[in-house]
Amino acid sequence: MWCKDCRRETNESVCEFCGRQTTADIPAEIYRCPSCNIPIIRYPVDIDRQGCPVCSGKAAYMASDMRPVFPEERLLLEILLDKPMAFHKKSVWANTNKYYIDGETINISKKHYKKYSPDYIIAKLEEYKSQNTYEYFDQHISKFIEANRSRLNYIIDEAHTFIQNEAEKYPRENIVLSFSGGKDSTVTADLAAKALSDPSMVHIFGNTTLEFPLTLEYAARFRENNPKAIFRTAQNKEQDFYSVCEDIGPPARMMRWCCSMFKTGPITRILNRYYKDINILTFYGIRKCESVSRSKYNRVEDNAESVKIQKQKVASPIFLWQDLDIWLYILGEKIDFNDAYRLGYDRVGCWCCPNNNDRAQFLSSIYMPEQYKKWHNFLVDFAKRIGKPDPEVYIDTGKWKARQGGNGLEASQDIKIRYTNCTVEDNAKIYQLNRAVDDELLGMFTPFGKVSKELGRKLINETIVLDIKTQTPIISIQPFTQEGYEYSVKIKTMNVAKHEDLQRMIGYQIKKFNACRKCLKCESLCHFGAISIVGDTYYIDSEKCRRCKMCVTAKYLEGGCLMEKYLRTKE
Repeated sequence: MWCKDCRRETNESVCEFCGRQTTADIPAEIYRCPSCNIPIIRYPVDIDRQGCPVCSGKAAYMASDMRPVFPEERLLLEILLDKPMAFHKKSVWANTNKYYIDGETINISKKHYKKYSPDYIIAKLEEYKSQNTYEYFDQHISKFIEANRSRLNYIIDEAHTFIQNEAEKYPRENIVLSFSGGKDSTVTADLAAKALSDPSMVHIFGNTTLEFPLTLEYAARFRENNPKAIFRTAQNKEQDFYSVCEDIGPPARMMRWCCSMFKTGPITRILNRYYKDINILTFYGIRKCESVSRSKYNRVEDNAESVKIQKQKVASPIFLWQDLDIWLYILGEKIDFNDAYRLGYDRVGCWCCPNNNDRAQFLSSIYMPEQYKKWHNFLVDFAKRIGKPDPEVYIDTGKWKARQGGNGLEASQDIKIRYTNCTVEDNAKIYQLNRAVDDELLGMFTPFGKVSKELGRKLINETIVLDIKTQTPIISIQPFTQEGYEYSVKIKTMNVAKHEDLQRMIGYQIKKFNACRKCLKCESLCHFGAISIVGDTYYIDSEKCRRCKMCVTAKYLEGGCLMEKYLRTKE
């Protein structure tokens, strides 16, 4: 913990020096001992007073955070600088694209990544591979761990206490670990297993089908090395990533439909299958310093607007850790990790994620050349299809990552709610559909009340929706013939105070019926597991539905359907 007032580190919730409340929410800083040539993690106190824990020498500020550079990445760096093996014996660390080599900084820019062809770099890596040992790297890491041992002990103790305090509120069978194969979830899983003395905890691995090959190798290795752990894999086997990209376009930074379709949706299905209506606690490897959006999270979340998958409380033991803390734990505790980090990747989610930086794309061209070429060629073809004048430039400059909406895509028509007001009945609208009225559409009215075909007029195939509490008819649904519409439905609202509000929510369901791409967002959103995509059918279980209307409220689902965000266009 940290006292803001007297600027001292303490293990107590109340500062032993001044009596003020302490906090853990103060980022540490990285200092360097020039003698030992290693980074030292410290809170921003008088580092000169504390000195280097190994040699007691004077240390100077180095950076806000950093990570170790493994020999594989170090050799790649040397090849880009035309200095193969030049830094073999040196202490090398990095922060994004800035490298620290025995304390001296070198910035690597995009021009370095374009300097040589992937084939040339691959050949050079192979040429020097046998010389590229871990001998000197291991020496530096050993001293790094020794210098930061007190820091390591502190963050372990604090994380264990947090895990134990949160876990005691739940039966052990209601606790799961989110396992992605990345360094953060690896550390979280190890911390939880040790804090709770339980090697048989449930791990849920979301295989997005876009994982690094090394991630899949690590996941298999993790299962082998942890035979008592319960390991469940969540995977969307119904959708093909490239087919969806053809239809609605590739994901972009602000339009990552892939997360819902290939990650949170499948994980929700696993949770629903094994936990049904049980509330669970999930330990996540989320850290505050990772992004602006994550900096707004709380260490423990169960708010419906913050938690992507309902029915769970999310707790993050490493929420306040920095990158170097993560590596201090991995290397200090000698736990296995994903080998993609040795190559220089700083994150190992989906390998083609639009949030990946230039270095990640460059690394993929070296270590995943076939997948990289396939993805690059698809993006160029997509750029041509939507009318970009210079497709190669559009892709190579990364502008595709910033695209918004469905401009140029035929699928964009599906999210447009087209209707006319009925001229003979009040509060009635005639909506255009892209297929005939069926049981799927009628089932989409379940959130509004009890759907009853029996009470409707048989002659016109009318269906009535009754208010659950009063059993009063509030919605009339009937197939309709409208000039200019191949398929249409007439929907009338009745016995309600705010007809337009109800019609707006009805419009959201019409949009879902026309535009649903099985993104699985609605499944993840529902607290009660009432919504499911069965085959090509959107189904709401009337017995499970509590009529909370979250699925038809823009606060939780913008535009009523996730496709609204990905396919809307500027008129």
